[in-house]
Amino acid sequence: MKLFSHHSQTAKLLTEGKPSKVLVSFAMPIFLSQLFQQLYNTADSFIVGNYLGKEALAAVNSSGSLIYLLISFFVGASMGAGVVISRYFGAGDQDRVSKAVHTNAVFSLICGVVLSVFGVTMTPHIVRWMGVPEDVLPNSVEYLRYYFIGCVPVVMYNSMKGIMNAVGDSRRPLYYLIVSSVLNVILDWLFVGVFGLGVAWAAIATVISQTVSAILCLIQLTRKGTVYRLEWKNLRMDAQSLKEIVKYGLPTGVQNSVIGFANVLVQTNINSFGSLAMAACGAYSRIEGFVFLPIMSMSMALTSYIGQNLGAKEYERAKQGARFGILTSVAMAELIGILLFFFGGVFISAFIRDADPEAVTEIIAIGARQCRVESLFFFLLAFSHAVAGICRGAGKAIVPMLIMLLVWCVIRIIYITVAMSIRHEIILLFAAYPLTWFISSVIYFIYYKKSNWVHGFES
Repeated sequence: MKLFSHHSQTAKLLTEGKPSKVLVSFAMPIFLSQLFQQLYNTADSFIVGNYLGKEALAAVNSSGSLIYLLISFFVGASMGAGVVISRYFGAGDQDRVSKAVHTNAVFSLICGVVLSVFGVTMTPHIVRWMGVPEDVLPNSVEYLRYYFIGCVPVVMYNSMKGIMNAVGDSRRPLYYLIVSSVLNVILDWLFVGVFGLGVAWAAIATVISQTVSAILCLIQLTRKGTVYRLEWKNLRMDAQSLKEIVKYGLPTGVQNSVIGFANVLVQTNINSFGSLAMAACGAYSRIEGFVFLPIMSMSMALTSYIGQNLGAKEYERAKQGARFGILTSVAMAELIGILLFFFGGVFISAFIRDADPEAVTEIIAIGARQCRVESLFFFLLAFSHAVAGICRGAGKAIVPMLIMLLVWCVIRIIYITVAMSIRHEIILLFAAYPLTWFISSVIYFIYYKKSNWVHGFES
């Protein structure tokens, strides 16, 4: 085993310093990265909704759950590399870090190509299966096909960002994402707002921007002197690294996919309420995306923090960081939820400007109603994600996978199927989320308190 110094301008050891301070300083750039990542989706909805109308907005919004379903599996699977890298980085094993980095690069490239081919080929069939209305269908297919053409840079960016986060470098991915997010907004405005082009060009703007962020990450990873340096001559699959990446990443990929599948089912039921409901719920999902930012940022920070500290056998320090991360996530999420409960309608109104004032009023009413049903329960969502991040960092990714599969997929689908067969009311769809957040939080709480999650990772 080749040991290396942790002192590097491009890496940060999370096993030193006050846990709360380390977690906050590491999570903040991740939060800002997530914030600008959300701008990708929000810019599309905001500009399309204001310039192309409610049908185009419904088309873009109806694509979100499908995109998440297909991309999240591969992104989740590649997250296994982050767990492996943070573990070996915390232990000071440079050889294993290097092998994991190169294996993940090849693995992610293959995943991106497979996803792109599948998405472009299957989009029309999947969209029809989702029951997208005929007035929205052509725009949905067009938007999705162009989006999936750019899947390689999407997967590669998330993979390379995960590598940097694993060694404590959360700032550079932020800088690159700021550049590409600003570019995306400018291109969206030019293509759709100025030149009056269709929804496909909103997808093209996103693909161009994501390609830029992936290229910037690649340039950084190939620089000399970095702990995670990517060298072209070493691009190959290492059997042990691939096995570990799959071991820790596959459960996360499956977890993301089952959540995505359940969301596609929800979207299919939303589609049955027509284009106004599609536009309203899509606008809400963009707003909720901002709620997820502090939740997911702390969850991702906890994964790297726990991985490094358990790799260095700092068990008590890992527990201290876990407690702080959970409390911080829950508090931030609930504060945002209270704000959304009272001002949800105002936020929804920003996403739609249509010639029909009655349609606008209805869209705002539906979106505000969803805010009131779900927002006060965001603390449950935050708790579940925080404990899931801790489990992944501890090398126990199978735990959140099983919980999400049971609760956020099976139970959610059963509830929706039964509820919709009894009464076809959209509020029953909205209730599916806080209900399943509550159940998963109870299970996570029992596991977190009863299990000895800090041990077993070293095996």
